[in-house]
Formats: sequence, structure tokens, C-alpha cells
Amino acid sequence: MNDEEILRLAKEYLAANWGGMLADIESLVKIPSLKEECSADADAGAPWGPGPKAGLEAGLGLAERFGFAPTNLDGCIGFADLPGEHEAQLGIIGHMDVVPAGPGWDFEPFALTRKDGYLLGRGVVDDKGPSVVALHAVNFASAHAKEFFGSDKLPYTVRFIFGADEECGMGDIPYYRAAQPDPAFLFTPDAEFPVCHGEKGHFDASLVSGKLDGCIVSFKGGTAPNAVPGLAKCLIRIGEGTLPKAERITQTVLGDGLLELEAQGLSAHASTPEGGINAIGLLVDYLLEFAPLAEGERRFLELESTIMSSTAGAGVGLATSDADFGALTLVAGLIDFEEGRLRQSIDCRYPTSTNKDKLEAQLSNLAQEHGATLEDARAQEPFLVNASSPEIQALLDAYCQVTGEDAKPFTMGGGTYAREFTNAASFGPEFPNQENPSWVGGMHGPNEGVSEDSLQQAFLIYCLAIVKLMALDLGGAKA
Repeated sequence: MNDEEILRLAKEYLAANWGGMLADIESLVKIPSLKEECSADADAGAPWGPGPKAGLEAGLGLAERFGFAPTNLDGCIGFADLPGEHEAQLGIIGHMDVVPAGPGWDFEPFALTRKDGYLLGRGVVDDKGPSVVALHAVNFASAHAKEFFGSDKLPYTVRFIFGADEECGMGDIPYYRAAQPDPAFLFTPDAEFPVCHGEKGHFDASLVSGKLDGCIVSFKGGTAPNAVPGLAKCLIRIGEGTLPKAERITQTVLGDGLLELEAQGLSAHASTPEGGINAIGLLVDYLLEFAPLAEGERRFLELESTIMSSTAGAGVGLATSDADFGALTLVAGLIDFEEGRLRQSIDCRYPTSTNKDKLEAQLSNLAQEHGATLEDARAQEPFLVNASSPEIQALLDAYCQVTGEDAKPFTMGGGTYAREFTNAASFGPEFPNQENPSWVGGMHGPNEGVSEDSLQQAFLIYCLAIVKLMALDLGGAKA
């Protein structure tokens, strides 16, 4: 059966089932599946908290409705299998956890809002909406297995994996891989089209000040370490009055010599921070210019200002790039004031032209120069799959057939589950250079949204891609 006929049948499925897909997306978006720190005696089935547990159970329930056999791995992660003619697996992985809503929403974040052809709500793009669309694409391919492959079953077993800790470190994947083999090939609907075959290395750490005794009473900013913070607040002791006015910063006099400062920035994903405005950085530079800082406070905030002066790491001597991944990015996403110490998170996405040791040494030396320490450093090396592999080319061909484009595979700074597996890629659902109305936000930001047309087109691409992958010799199963 040719591609045109497959797409004709996929469009018929879409027309008949779009309302059901929206209902499925809504059933997941309404769950505030935010990670929580759990005590040792917490529910053994909720290692990431009750929200991710509920999201995981809901995702597995959807898969079971389509005939998959679900398995919940102690609430850490889960998977659902649709048996095929061969035991070799085509894997698809999505995540049911989300980042916090954060400030700036004009719509209810944990509800599905339809407006002018768009869906809005936390997770409609990252990653509940795409997971539902991909699950329906498998259901479509399975329903037409006889027509496509001459059998009541698909050629390979489809394993749909439901993650529950993607946004906060992917701690669920080691648990999964400790007992389960990697699929012969896997894709995740958690990035952009056409197809991403490589992801930058990730370096995460915290900068911690020495014990501070000055005017800063509290300092909080950001909602997640992997996002440019859109909001930051600082409480300082100045005595009487206020400080000079500044753009994007508001002041509130609280009495007893206390002044609250609030900075409104612009959130952005840490992999593409160039368009964001770091609210922490706004406050840091303001405090350095106007606040009556003690020497220790000033030294640490000068370190902060240097780091946030360039999202390419130029301010701290980390700027570098390579042919596959482009330039390094650096984001300071979360700040807190605990027990008299400022703690600042660092999120660095790096190409092959540097490594963890270089990054850690440079940042550690810089921290020491400012009376601070670098703590909790961890890294993942860059991930790269051959762009010419049959699997990558099958995904690319499906995208080009549906869109009519002559597209090429790409690499990115974002981190997805793909990097955790041997042979994998991230595959949509966002389209390159797509423009949305100003009231529609992106993943990790307020008013997270996606057009219904985009999700529908992604469904067609996934349908065709799954059929094409099923025709390959995955893992030598057809040898």
C-alpha cells in the first residue's frame, strides 16, 4: 500500500476520532502532575509524588483501552505493550509529568482550553498532547495491520513507555533500564520536527554563597532549573523609603525597614534561552547598583551578574561551539536563600568541543574567586545517532511526505528521553518556524499552547512513520 493510501485512511481515522483525542488530552492535562519531594515513608507507589503517580496511572489507562498490556513499575515509570509478530520492540516514550504552572497565565493551566483553533494548558505540548496523538497513531496502524502487512498483528511489538520524572532529572529511566532491554528503535514525541538525531551534553550544578549577613532577607526566583526564570522576588532591609525606579521591577514597602522587589522577566526553555529575559538577572543587577549590600552579598551577586551576562557562556569563559551542535548555552534558572546562603542553579547545554571536567573546573574556580562553592555537579555527554540510519530516514521521509518539504535531520540543545536509549530520536510535534498568536505560549512558559492543526498534522506524520518503521528490519528480527 502506497503512502497516499495510508494517509487517506489516517485522515479518515482523524475525522472520526479527533473529539476522542481531545477528551484524552483533557483527561491528562487536568492532572497537576508536578514532582514533589517525598519522605522515606511516602507511598511506595509514588516516588515522585502523587501528581506524577496520577498522571502515570492515567496514561497507562489510556493505553489499556487500546488493547495494550500495561505494567506499572512501582510508580516510577510504566510501559504498555501491544504484541506484534516479532518480539523486537518499536518503542515510543512520552512523559506524564510537567513543570509547575508558574506566573503569567491568562487561562487555567490545569484544564484544557480551546480558543480560536488552539489548545491551551500545561502539558498540551510538553508532553501529554503529543503522547495522546502518538498513542492514537499506533491504534490506527494496528487497526489496519491486515491491510498494511497481511497480518492481524503489526510486524513488531509496540512498547509505549510512560515516564514520570522527565522534567526533573529523568530519574525514572535508570529504574526502567535496570530491568528492561532497550527497544530496537525508539522515538519520543517531545521536540520539533522534522527529526532530531542528536542532543547537546547537559551540565547541571549549584552555586552556593558563603554565610551572608547583610540586607538580603529572602530571594526566590524561577520555577524550574531548565527554564529562563520569568519572575523573581527579593526582600531587603533598607530602612526608610524606596529605591530608584527601574523597568520591569516593582517595589512594595512592607514596614519595619523592609522593601520587596519583584522583577518580571520573560520565561524561555533553557535549550533556547536567547529570547528570554532572566528575572533573577534583572534583580541581581538592580541590587548591585542600588541596594546597601554587604561585602559578601556583593561578591556573590557579582558572580551572578557575570554568569547571566551571556546565555552563550561568554561572560565566564565557557563560550564554544561545534559543527554538529552549534553553541553552548548557559542559564541560571532557580535561586533561593536558605540558612543565610544564596543557592543558584546552573543549566548548561554543551557541544562536543568541551566536557564536564572543563566546565566544572572553570565554574568552580570562578565561584572560589567570589567566596562561593560549586556543588551537586552532574553531566550527561552529548548524544548523537547517525543521520543516515534507516530509522532516522524513515521518520524524515514520513515528515516530508506529509508536509511536502525537503527537510533535513537536526540536533538540538533540549534534552529528551531519546538520549537515554541506544538507538533513538526525538520526533515532533512542534513544527520549525511556526508562528503563534501572542497569547499562545511555549512549553515551560505561561499559556502553553498548540494549534489543533499542528497536532492533527503530527498525527498523520506519526501514522505514516510507524508504518514505515514497521517495514524495516529492526534489530535483525527479519534476518
